Amino acid sequence: MIRTHGLSHIALAVADPDRSLQFYRAVFGVREYFRDDTTVQVLGPGVHDVLAFEKRPAVAGAAGGIIHFGFRLTTPQDIDAAVAAVESAGGVVTSRGEFGPGLPYAFVRDPDGYEIEIWFE
Repeated sequence: MIRTHGLSHIALAVADPDRSLQFYRAVFGVREYFRDDTTVQVLGPGVHDVLAFEKRPAVAGAAGGIIHFGFRLTTPQDIDAAVAAVESAGGVVTSRGEFGPGLPYAFVRDPDGYEIEIWFE
């Protein structure tokens, strides 16, 4: 086994990197740390999280084998605020419920259509 620091980043094909930055900043509090003509990279809420928004409108939101990615809540009570933040930032809630008592989840889509799971466990 090779030792790593874990999953380091996800690169998403998006129609508009600035729009993606605004959505993920409003919902998850990401912080921009790199930009060039076609890419905006952000640091996520986790210690090692990196998301790259790469301008590729022709394939933005297209499924390529990845079903969804997730953000785990620190407290279950935050699910309502998370759903409200998604809707306020232009995202869509596709389903919501509990995996078990006290284990809430919501599946949402960002403005490009990528599915994100927000959950607590």
